[in-house]
Amino acid sequence: MPTVRKGPAIGLIVQIVLLVGLAATVGLGPAGWLAGGAYGAVLCLTLDRGLRGSGSHALGPADRVTLARALLVGAVTALTADALVPTGLDRPAPAGALVALTAVALALDAVDGYVARRTGTASALGARFDMEVDAFLILVLGAAVTPAVGAWVLALGAMRYAFVAAGWVLPWLRRPLPARYWRKVVAAAQGVLLLVAAAGVLPGPGDALVLAVALALLVESFGRDVAWLWRHRSPGAAPPAVAHRRVRPAPVRPDLVAARD
Repeated sequence: MPTVRKGPAIGLIVQIVLLVGLAATVGLGPAGWLAGGAYGAVLCLTLDRGLRGSGSHALGPADRVTLARALLVGAVTALTADALVPTGLDRPAPAGALVALTAVALALDAVDGYVARRTGTASALGARFDMEVDAFLILVLGAAVTPAVGAWVLALGAMRYAFVAAGWVLPWLRRPLPARYWRKVVAAAQGVLLLVAAAGVLPGPGDALVLAVALALLVESFGRDVAWLWRHRSPGAAPPAVAHRRVRPAPVRPDLVAARD
C-alpha cells in the first residue's frame, strides 16, 4: 500500500495543531472540528495524489508556501463552519481570528509566486494548487460574511466552480485565453473586498456595497472572457492543453479568476 508523502502528511499534522490552537483561544465546536479536519484530510490526500501524478517526490519551496496558506484557509474554514452550522445563518464567525488568518493567507499569495520565480520551481502542480486554494478561500469568505450581507454573496465563490462545471458540458469554455491585466485586478479585488467585509469596519450598508462592486467586477470579467471564447470557439475541436505556470502573469482561463497575484 502506498504511503502518504512527507509534505502532505506534515501538512495534516499542522492543520490539526492549528485547530487545537483555535479551540484553546477563540473556541471551536464540533462543526468547526469536523470541517477543519475534513478539509485537512482532503487537502493531504489530494496533494499527495498530485505529487504522485506529477512524478514529484517532495514539495518545492513555493509549494511549501502555498501549503502554509492552504492550512490557514483550513483554519478559516473551521471558524466559518463553527459559526454557521449550530445557529443557521444568524451570527458571524469570530471576526478577529478570521480576519487575521485571512490577511496572512492573502499576503502569502504573493510570496509563493515570488519564491517560484526566485528558485525556478514553477510547475503545473504548483499552479493548480495555488489556484484551488485561492478559489476555496473566496468561497469560504463568502460564507463567513453571509449572515451580515446575505446569501447572494456566495456567488463570488460559486461562480468559478459553476464555470468549471459548465466546461464539462461545453468544451469550448476550457480553451486558453490571452493574458489580460484587468483579469488579474479583478481576481485580487475579490479577496481584499471580502476581507474588508469580514472585518466589519464599514458603516451601514458599506459591506454590501463593496461586495456588490466585487460581484459586478467578477461578472464583467467572466462575461468578457466567455464572450471571447464564444467568438473563437471551434465546433468539434478538442481544447488544447493549457500550460500551467506558477509565475504570476494574469490567469489564462476565466475559471482562474479567483486566483490572486
